Amino acid sequence: MLGDILVYAKARQALLITPFLMSGAMSPVSAAATLALQNAEALAGIVLVQMINPGTPVIYGSFMTNIDLQSGAPVFGSPESQWALFAGKQMADFYKLPFRSGGTFSSSKIADAQAGYEAIQVMLPAVLAQVNFVLHAAGWLENGLTAGYEKFMIDWDMLGMYHTWAKGIDFSDEAFAFDAMQEVPPGGHFLGTQHTMRHFRTAFYRSEVFDYNSAEQWEINGALDTNQRANQRWKKLLAEYDAPPLDQGLEQELRAFITRRKKELGFP
Repeated sequence: MLGDILVYAKARQALLITPFLMSGAMSPVSAAATLALQNAEALAGIVLVQMINPGTPVIYGSFMTNIDLQSGAPVFGSPESQWALFAGKQMADFYKLPFRSGGTFSSSKIADAQAGYEAIQVMLPAVLAQVNFVLHAAGWLENGLTAGYEKFMIDWDMLGMYHTWAKGIDFSDEAFAFDAMQEVPPGGHFLGTQHTMRHFRTAFYRSEVFDYNSAEQWEINGALDTNQRANQRWKKLLAEYDAPPLDQGLEQELRAFITRRKKELGFP
């Protein structure tokens, strides 16, 4: 990575300086010691970038988790890793630098309950900490060794929910719905008010993957679980995808460049 820093910094390209620490293996098991080491490594990388080319944009990054001390395998979504996320963001704020963290990380091998809970354990703190740059926001499985289409669809849906949540509450006159309050008599309901009719399509976030039907309707629809609906969703999106047009001459130039570089690098 030092070689990459030299190349990118000389070209004045923005750099993510992100120490990769797994507490218990690449740093001590205590959170305080791991944070101190992470900060030292991040600052060392940032200073090096500025020595190469002063003023090169940098982002203070954190990719910290812990290992399972019984198996030695990485653990993603652990509460200890979230300490590092929040504290790392505070350190970046102290240095007046943008901050990078992870997204929907998981140690699970499939898009199961473990994958969902672990992904939320990482993504929600990232949203709450107001992280500036999130890497690996969807699809991550098996400690980053693989990705899954179903996991991508579920994560994508959750990101939509976070996007809605992050907007905050609308306190406009229209949002206070004074006309609806006057329209509904005692004992009435708001389903048919003019205010509801104006906003029923956009009032609430509606998931493309989760099921909100009654148990009876869910059974009539095939009794599909979230993973099965996510499978249908990505297959439908791929089937409907229409690739944007690419200039034929430009495409030929790109393919020729790729072929030439492969030969130069010794690839078959």
